[in-house]
Amino acid sequence: MRIATWNVNSITARLPRLLAWLESSGTDVLCIQETKCSAEQFPVDELRALGYESAVNADGRWNGVALLSRVGLEEVVSGLPGGPEYDGAQEPRAISATCGGVRVWSVYVPNGREVGHDHYAYKLRWLEALRDAVAADATGERPFAVLGDFNIAPADDDVYDPAVFEGATHVTPAERAALAALRDAGLSDVVPRPLKYDHPYTYWDYRQLCFPKNRGMRIDLAYANAPFTAAVKDAYVDREERKGKGASDHAPVVVDLDV
Repeated sequence: MRIATWNVNSITARLPRLLAWLESSGTDVLCIQETKCSAEQFPVDELRALGYESAVNADGRWNGVALLSRVGLEEVVSGLPGGPEYDGAQEPRAISATCGGVRVWSVYVPNGREVGHDHYAYKLRWLEALRDAVAADATGERPFAVLGDFNIAPADDDVYDPAVFEGATHVTPAERAALAALRDAGLSDVVPRPLKYDHPYTYWDYRQLCFPKNRGMRIDLAYANAPFTAAVKDAYVDREERKGKGASDHAPVVVDLDV
């Protein structure tokens, strides 16, 4: 089974590339973040034509997550159980389902904006709720993984220059402690291999030629329980999909399982 995660940065803008990538990559399950569309606008018919079922949690603004599967889509849960609200509502940042016997979450962790901002505190509360919500599956016998854009680089090696990010979100001790707490719940970081260069960055800003200069971050992650990690045959960042006109600023992270 091939499972991937990809922050598409608007499924409407990226639809032709998404459809072409699904056809060429052989992906069975795709976790999508930042759909930037409503559930009604999601391209269910186009994806069904390729053999994919869709589960969507989106409200038409800048968030939104989805799961695509051609190996079944069961036990769908939309949203983060027990998750906090921001501005009076729970943002559409999580969706989970069972696909071909594997339990999968697609998550888009809040950005945090800047240290000390209300959204930063919300980010930490959200991650605490995520840990609580996945605790049972993390220690279970069924293969289980949380994949998505975590908006956190787990370690200094996961950013091109730690000094550039000093004092900013994505690298603070509190955010990294929240990731460590998630791992302590029974999950491991499935670190992909890079297709080029030494570090498996997954995100490169559109500005300042960050992609050609490889000034990236590894913030798109796959956190998995023991049965899932035991089945991993390969994991890689599809850096090629970050190239060219109309690309997302994130690359897909692909995980191959022997299940």
